[in-house]
Amino acid sequence: MFFAKRSGGVEWIIAFLGNPGPEYENTRHNAGFLAGAAMEKLLGVKMTRVRHRSLTARADIAGHGVLLMEPQTYMNLSGEAVGEAARFYKVPPERVIVVSDEMALPPGSVRIRQSGSAGGHNGLRSIISHLGTDAFPRIRLGIGEPEHEPVDWVLGKFTGPDAAAMADAAQRAAEAAECYISEGPDRAMSKYNRKHQGGGAQ
Repeated sequence: MFFAKRSGGVEWIIAFLGNPGPEYENTRHNAGFLAGAAMEKLLGVKMTRVRHRSLTARADIAGHGVLLMEPQTYMNLSGEAVGEAARFYKVPPERVIVVSDEMALPPGSVRIRQSGSAGGHNGLRSIISHLGTDAFPRIRLGIGEPEHEPVDWVLGKFTGPDAAAMADAAQRAAEAAECYISEGPDRAMSKYNRKHQGGGAQ
């Protein structure tokens, strides 16, 4: 089977989605990159090695070898990088965790799912295409419904209370990814699936 074996000591992949370049820093569409920065601090690593068209780092979570990656292909082609890494390390889709933004959730929310459709998200659509399945876990960070054109909304920057809410969500998303690997999906979803409403997580 295509994904039957592991190689290179990598058992899991965590892919943080966003667009590379300073013009996209701290934009709503780069919520995944914000979570990636939080994960770097959490695990004490830096995604600096260029592999699989991504910035990558190797880490250990609960004794499992994990590849952290930030695709540099731009959002709409994320699957090219993620699919390449999954094939190289022979990591099955159920061990490829994708962290991305989600307009259908309020800013600051975190939601974990074990599978599902792209829901209009081009990065997820690309990954589904290249993995050949939608049965991979994803951690979504809410960025809120567009106040104007969706493209302008996702490429806009976080401001005011939303910026603080997203910093908190990025931290929780990183912790959720670690929990998913170390304690399993049920525990991670029970602990981290929360919607942010005003002054705190509910």
